[in-house]
Amino acid sequence: MASANDMQAAQKTYEGFVSLVKYTTPVVVAIAALVVILISS
Repeated sequence: MASANDMQAAQKTYEGFVSLVKYTTPVVVAIAALVVILISS
């Protein structure tokens, strides 16, 4: 069983990962949309 310190570290890592995904997904979608628009014109 993981200790409390390990669980706290894992929780911080997970929260950091989730916030990274939350903020980078719209950026990636916007870049992809821009590429599609540029290619289609």
